[in-house]
Amino acid sequence: MKLSFKLLLYLSLLCFLAAGVVLALGYGASLLGPLITTMFVALAIGVRGTDTIFKSFAFSLWIFASVSFAMFYPQYMTSWGGYDLSNLIVPLIQLIMFGMGTQLSLQDFAGVLKKPKGVAVGLVCQYSIMPLVGISLALSFGFPAEIAAGVVLIGSCPGGVASNVMAFIGKADLALSITLTAVSTMLSPLATPFLMQLLAGQFVPIDAIGMMWSILNMIIAPIVLGLLFNHFLHGKVKWLDDIMPLVSMAGIAFIIAVITAAGRDSLVSIGLLLILAAVIHNALGYFFGYWGCRLFGMDEKSCRTIAFEVGMQNGGMASGLAQEMGKLATVGLAPAVFGPWMNISGSTLANWWRRRALAEEGELPGEEPETARAEAGTQQVSDAE
Repeated sequence: MKLSFKLLLYLSLLCFLAAGVVLALGYGASLLGPLITTMFVALAIGVRGTDTIFKSFAFSLWIFASVSFAMFYPQYMTSWGGYDLSNLIVPLIQLIMFGMGTQLSLQDFAGVLKKPKGVAVGLVCQYSIMPLVGISLALSFGFPAEIAAGVVLIGSCPGGVASNVMAFIGKADLALSITLTAVSTMLSPLATPFLMQLLAGQFVPIDAIGMMWSILNMIIAPIVLGLLFNHFLHGKVKWLDDIMPLVSMAGIAFIIAVITAAGRDSLVSIGLLLILAAVIHNALGYFFGYWGCRLFGMDEKSCRTIAFEVGMQNGGMASGLAQEMGKLATVGLAPAVFGPWMNISGSTLANWWRRRALAEEGELPGEEPETARAEAGTQQVSDAE
């Protein structure tokens, strides 16, 4: 490991210890904010120089850094020069969805014909398990109405691109994962508004038609443009292929920071409960997604794939819809909390499944090529999701 990466890891440890001292002595946020933010930034850069599975958590650590900054300095993430930063959320999501479209092709949709059973089971699990788990948690935890609606919203969204990366790392069926993400996203203008009206209508008024048009404008249109771009200009604009994953990751970090700053007061009061709900929601998605496929007699790779698709939702889409509803500070909180956790749990599960598969194949001692490919795949994480 290079000395610079080691020094950054030591700096993160030093900041962690100093933050503990500050908390013990009760000096307050004036010192705690810089220490915690610096700790996550140094750790996010430092782990990139390691050869361990922690390298795949770099993106999640950047998210924690942005959340920490927003919690301690919300004034910098709400407006700049009188401009409301929440107005940038929808354009950023459109840009991210365009990037997703450039990674897709018409062959991905043709996968429906090649694996109809896997796609059908995946879609049924996606749009039944997570919305029902979401409404159950919202009612069980007794969240305020608009925050409860946000929990249902994140559960009613399709899978995100991050699930494709996890499927790759976890040695699942990548082709099925990409097909499921593409098809579930294209169905979302009908499925998501219907589920929100059915399940979240008791919490907040739901304009199903307005939500459908928002999804078409914010999600579907950019993806279609990205598909066309990929079809006609594939390989001709290499710099765009290289930069889009970075733009997507930066965009997601910015969106989560803006939502965190807007809903800071609510997060302070119910943040721990919302984190607990995120952990349970995500874990049940993996569990029911995997074992639901087992009940249908599907193979191991397909079960892993659908577990990722069900457990990891498109948090960016949920955040954008919360903004379109004019309830970013409340409905948007669940996507902001659930998104970082999904990346952490997804990376952990994917690496565990990968090592297990390599051990079964007798490849674990010489896994360097696979590790390199997996680490390259983590760079493509661009949604939450």
